[in-house]
Amino acid sequence: MEMKPIRYNEKTKIFSLSTANSMYQMQVREYNTLVHLYYGANIGQTETAYRIVGRDRGFSGNPYAAGRDRTFSMDTLPQEYSGSGNGDYRINAIEAVHEDGSNVLQLSYESYRIRKGKYVLNGMPAMSGTEEEAQTLEIVLRDQGSDLKVTLLYGVFPELDVITRAVRIENRGTKKVEIKKAMSMEMDFLQSDLDFIHFHGRHAMEMMMERQPLSHGIQSIESRRGCSSHHHNPFAILCSPHADEGTGECFGYSLVYSGNFQCAIEVDQADTTRLVMGIHPYHFSYCLGQGEVFEAPEVVMAYSEQGLGRLSHIFHDAYRAHLIRKQWVNQKRPVLINNWEVTYFDFDEEKLYQIAKTGKEMGLDLFVLDDGWFGNRESDHSGLGDWVVNENKIKGGLPELVRRINALGMKFGLWIEPEMVSEDSSLYREHPDWCMRIPGRNPERSRYQLNLDISREEVREHVLEQIFQILDGSHIEYIKWDMNRSLGNVYSAALPPERQGEVFHRYVLGLYQMLERLLDRCPDLLLETCSGGGGRFDPAMLHYSPQIWCSDNTDAVERIKIQYGTSFAYPVSAMGAHVSICPNHQTGRTAPMETRGIVASAGALGFELNLSRITEAEKETVKKILQEYREKETLLQTGDYYRLTNPFQNQEYALWQVVSKDRSETIVEGVLLKCEANPRIRLIRLRGLQPEKMYQDVDSGRCYTGGALMKAGILLPVTSGDYQPVKFRFIRIEE
Repeated sequence: MEMKPIRYNEKTKIFSLSTANSMYQMQVREYNTLVHLYYGANIGQTETAYRIVGRDRGFSGNPYAAGRDRTFSMDTLPQEYSGSGNGDYRINAIEAVHEDGSNVLQLSYESYRIRKGKYVLNGMPAMSGTEEEAQTLEIVLRDQGSDLKVTLLYGVFPELDVITRAVRIENRGTKKVEIKKAMSMEMDFLQSDLDFIHFHGRHAMEMMMERQPLSHGIQSIESRRGCSSHHHNPFAILCSPHADEGTGECFGYSLVYSGNFQCAIEVDQADTTRLVMGIHPYHFSYCLGQGEVFEAPEVVMAYSEQGLGRLSHIFHDAYRAHLIRKQWVNQKRPVLINNWEVTYFDFDEEKLYQIAKTGKEMGLDLFVLDDGWFGNRESDHSGLGDWVVNENKIKGGLPELVRRINALGMKFGLWIEPEMVSEDSSLYREHPDWCMRIPGRNPERSRYQLNLDISREEVREHVLEQIFQILDGSHIEYIKWDMNRSLGNVYSAALPPERQGEVFHRYVLGLYQMLERLLDRCPDLLLETCSGGGGRFDPAMLHYSPQIWCSDNTDAVERIKIQYGTSFAYPVSAMGAHVSICPNHQTGRTAPMETRGIVASAGALGFELNLSRITEAEKETVKKILQEYREKETLLQTGDYYRLTNPFQNQEYALWQVVSKDRSETIVEGVLLKCEANPRIRLIRLRGLQPEKMYQDVDSGRCYTGGALMKAGILLPVTSGDYQPVKFRFIRIEE
């Protein structure tokens, strides 16, 4: 019997959300309490209410309506979306302050609605789905003591094995309500024997994987920097202790949001676990008058009982097909040359032209002019906010430079940082109140710049008009949108004191509006977002920019770890990665050109070095890197990505693999990190092939069954010197 994606059993009051391989269940129980039952493998028609057993636990209170029944407590039930001040002392999903100063929210089930297609959020990116691809469940909860309506939104993508979550809060009463916390989702587990995987880091060393067992109390990853941050990515995994790349239960949670966030996990007195994820409650409040609505951003959830590799495939497929803008799905990207590490601020139009000319001779597609082309920008002390071409540097102006570079057969791209302002700028001198600055206090600087208050429409319009004049005057096909400081001095001169808690979120909404305006006006523009590298590498940014600058660290060896961590949630085609100069500007390390190419071409390939100063042999290697990248680019964009080694554990070699969806082709690439005398025999086992089919090694001509490649493995080459490249390509032999 065909199973509907969303079912409601009127008799048992159980909701069942089904995908091809997963199931999610919840139930309306006593006193209209919405209780979470189950999330895991698809178990068919079975309902799991039997898993919920009441217990009388000391100091866990009971609802007044329960009378003398001490076994029913909000403090011990696995809930779907928990309120506050209702006897549940664990971390909760929502908090509000009423006009009388009280903060109790007792949410009771009221109604539901099932409809075809995927819900949309107002002013925020989210996954999209047609009526054939997705269904939506809306569950309405209402506070017993006020008229606050909370609608839980669920999007079910049956073929993708994805369920999305979001929340809409509406004040239906006549009195003002101040929302103090609004998580996008909550999930309760009737167990605590789980590992917590998250991705921490710092500038130039993002997405460092960390795995630890859950422990009693609260663990969290979060950002209070106004962006998703280098320091924690808004992505987390809970998994069974034995889970690895190919086996074990895994639960993934990815927040589609670019601002402050929190993912908090608590193991309680009964060894049950609660996870909440959403906007960080730090300095957050949102005032709702009568009829006003607040929406919390989306969380994308996925479940795998085939390990971490399968979990990543689910997220990759979902984001490639339902989050990235349609015109860039599976669209080949231009390979770029960026002038930043070649010139920094020291350039003129002729130097830029020569970089582009040499790039064209090497076979590159796009020249990108980075920081320093505008205002009085001779260093990072000045000029931000004045998006007018500096003709002392670029004589003849930008249109003439773009025309010359286009005449070479090269596309032209431009770096901008629209969210920032320098104090030494015309914009700041004319509109000092347009930056975030707390009255009566000196501002906290970072990189000699301040944050513009883009929560204000007039600020957004001014900046965009300047950028549009640049774009209208020249044939620019690529923009790199950067953000080089965290938010500080968070205050908006346009809001009254009681609404300053809205500034962080309104800033993010303002950012999304700017990006929408830019892409509506220039729909064919390739946008690559950046925040000092991976400081804002999140799914919401992926909606606007199909590739994101992965890290300011261009060292190929360091990038292995960064790109490894990033691959758990994000498709490799989204990772901006460049071949740069050696010794590397960040680490001083030297690695062969081919190795740098292998690592960078595992993402969205670009170059950031003076190609005119490399050797003739290196120039031939660059041409080879480009040729091989273009041959495998479609496979990288559409195939299944496998992490064959963990660079945090294996210090000898790092390897990865991509397999086409039809299993007809695979590439295996990586780096031998350490050379050793009298080397040992090293075998690597492939994944994702058809065991009974024959595959041919393109280079050697040898043939193997898929089973042999996956079970017996292949020998890694013996090389001389550290950081040597490895690459194999296998093609299925058709019968």
